[in-house]
Amino acid sequence: MLTLRMATSADAEALVGIYREYIDTPVTFEYTAPSVEEFAGRIEKTLTQYPWLVCEEDGVIIGYAYASRHRERAAYGWNASLSIYLTERCTGRRIGARLYGALLELLRRQNIINVYAAVTDPNPLSHSFHRAEGFEALGTFRHTGYKNGRWYDVVHYEKQLSPLTDSPAAFIPIGELDAAAIEEILARQSA
Repeated sequence: MLTLRMATSADAEALVGIYREYIDTPVTFEYTAPSVEEFAGRIEKTLTQYPWLVCEEDGVIIGYAYASRHRERAAYGWNASLSIYLTERCTGRRIGARLYGALLELLRRQNIINVYAAVTDPNPLSHSFHRAEGFEALGTFRHTGYKNGRWYDVVHYEKQLSPLTDSPAAFIPIGELDAAAIEEILARQSA
């Protein structure tokens, strides 16, 4: 059975374990995996403003997705950047679609209008996943990351979550959303 829930810093060891599966690949541009303590700090910092979700299968964490501020200037306040990682044995099972489904609904409730994702090229699974989730390619940063002896391009994707208005509602930090509404959204995406 799949269960989605909000992450806590206590999940850091399991989440960094999943992240380590990608450290020697161009999926992430970090060269070394962060420590459990550093990862716990990342989770805590993110959760002050944005959702960080985990997916468990029979009590074992198999993936996670989170949002972060897209850019620092005030005018960008209605945008968020997304990240998603699944343990390699769980790709291709639509688990990412469940995580993104819940994440995007929470971001809508936070009054986020646009979301963005950056995907290293080549990465055909991630490219097809984002297109299947309704993201559109914006463009490519050519030769923007150097890892494992070669240069990689990064394709940037976007998705508009809500209509544009002349007076967008203020961003609501994740901790200020109704807890029951959060649980309902997570339950809908759980199996």
